[in-house]
Amino acid sequence: MKHVKTAMLGLGNVHKNLISILEEKRASLGAQYGLEFKIIAISDSSGIAVNEDGFDMAAVLDHKRNGGRVSGLKGYQGTRQQHILNELPLDLIFEATPVDLKTGGEALDICRSALIRGVSVVLANKGPVVQALAELEGLAKKSGAGIGYSATVCGGLPVLNIARRDMVCGDIRKLSGVFNGTSNFIFDALARGMSFDEALLEAQNVGAAEADPTLDIGGWDTAFKLLIIANSVLGANISLDNIEVEGIEEITDEMLIKEKERGNTIKLVANAEEGRFTVKPVLLPIDSFLGSCNGWEMGVEIHSDIYGIMYHKLYEKEPIPTAASMMRDAVNIFRNR
Repeated sequence: MKHVKTAMLGLGNVHKNLISILEEKRASLGAQYGLEFKIIAISDSSGIAVNEDGFDMAAVLDHKRNGGRVSGLKGYQGTRQQHILNELPLDLIFEATPVDLKTGGEALDICRSALIRGVSVVLANKGPVVQALAELEGLAKKSGAGIGYSATVCGGLPVLNIARRDMVCGDIRKLSGVFNGTSNFIFDALARGMSFDEALLEAQNVGAAEADPTLDIGGWDTAFKLLIIANSVLGANISLDNIEVEGIEEITDEMLIKEKERGNTIKLVANAEEGRFTVKPVLLPIDSFLGSCNGWEMGVEIHSDIYGIMYHKLYEKEPIPTAASMMRDAVNIFRNR
């Protein structure tokens, strides 16, 4: 049995679900893969705590559910996360702290430092991947560490895995996707006759959109996902400036209702084809694959030279599939080590 000494940075919904999955699947992880993930460091916004014998993560979950913070746990070490992590005998870091898309934030520095010293990293945090994917993969290759970030693109939908692992020698000619659940939610509300402001408010009330929903409705969340796909699987080596981005702010209830009568719908679509990368609202037949991605569904359509045309869809209302994707990445890193 390989005991993977692990740090879990961030204790939001994704990691809370990951903790539950690791506990639920403990026997399967051991029997099928010979792995046990031993959480020896945990952090939230209050700082980091360490227990080299391993935390009782069920107790940690109860502590958090009751309003507790990491600063209230035995083993609390303060707020100097990177310094403390550098001193620990770690095999793996799970990174799901709040995203900083402008600079990558402290998470990027932590990932760099970990990979340099051979500690593997699995991220749900887009920031480091958006800002420095090529650099991080280079550091991992040099040190022999692993890096996984499939959870940064469409949660449990294995877009990156399909393209990188399963399409051996395939040339992807076109990739299109509906990657943002908030825009879908708003479109559905508009089609029911709501105004845009009413639809946005409803999306915020149910937790589909953030208090500042600019990234969702402006198309930027979708653009960041397209950027990761382009650089990770298409070899594009582009920046955000290379993606044409148009949000959904100009879409009205009248437009959606009128198009529905004609058998059409509007979706916020990411597209990569012939070196051009776009994110914009697109008119689609309701019975088309992407046109049928409604509510909490996300989908991707991949055209290739030797693997035909693939269609993949995921329904993800809760972050459980995103958390499961982090477990999957970690297993794939350590299963053959």
